[in-house]
Amino acid sequence: NPRLRDAMAEARANNMPRDNIERAIKRGTGEMEGVTYEQVLYEGYGPGGAALLIECLTDNRNRTVADLRALLVRNNASLAEAGSVAWLFSKKGFIDILKTELHENKLMELAIDAGAEDFNDSEDTCGVLTQPDMLETVKSVLENRGISLQSTGHTLIPTNTIELKGETAEKMLKLIELLEEMDDVQKVHSNCDINDC
Repeated sequence: NPRLRDAMAEARANNMPRDNIERAIKRGTGEMEGVTYEQVLYEGYGPGGAALLIECLTDNRNRTVADLRALLVRNNASLAEAGSVAWLFSKKGFIDILKTELHENKLMELAIDAGAEDFNDSEDTCGVLTQPDMLETVKSVLENRGISLQSTGHTLIPTNTIELKGETAEKMLKLIELLEEMDDVQKVHSNCDINDC
């Protein structure tokens, strides 16, 4: 299962304890007795009007939405109606590669030739973006060339961003951190652009 493999690789890359990974797998496959989990996507607005998409895995929608609503209200944010902010994001495949693997120009050429859509580099890594259905193809080409991939998976990329500064940016960063700490929350996506606080 490519999605499971990517999720496990991402969890390991983020130093998630092995017990937590195993518990999450049992949750997702329904192996925990008497418990049924479902994936739910909640939409909202954060400080400064930035859009939020919150991916959850829950066994109780009512509890999760109540907890989310309470946390958002306490942090100058709110839940939104379904479809309010989802249209601001596009689903993409991503691949992160350590810069030590290959010169950036050669890596970019390989990725684009394999079907990648975009390429960017940060201080330590190079990032490759693909259409969701091209992720496995690009990943295979890079792995066949002996390139070690740091992490892969699917993500939601904002089609436009809102710049946040100062106190508003700090509030948004704190909110995202609090959301990510919630048990039912799997991922948080936002269209905020924060350069420095």
